[in-house]
Amino acid sequence: MSQKTIQMSEASCSHISAIKELKQPKEYVCEECIKIGSDWMHLRTCQQCGVTLCCDQSPKKHMTAHYHHTKHPVVISAEQGEQWLYCYIDDEFTDYE
Repeated sequence: MSQKTIQMSEASCSHISAIKELKQPKEYVCEECIKIGSDWMHLRTCQQCGVTLCCDQSPKKHMTAHYHHTKHPVVISAEQGEQWLYCYIDDEFTDYE
């Protein structure tokens, strides 16, 4: 799994502030959707365990389910050209470089 050192623009919560290196997606797929043959819209990567799953605009909403099951609070967008983190606990977004 690839990691990237980041510089954040004003981290908004302690969970996001604690992230020093980003876990990047291993592949551009929802790791759960491919098991069941489902489609996804956008992907997010968990910053605690590194799993890449689909967003809430996707039919199965796997990343939100992952958060509810594991309580891993921070994800990044796995979409090309998007550079932001989101904290489920504090409902906060932060951009990074």
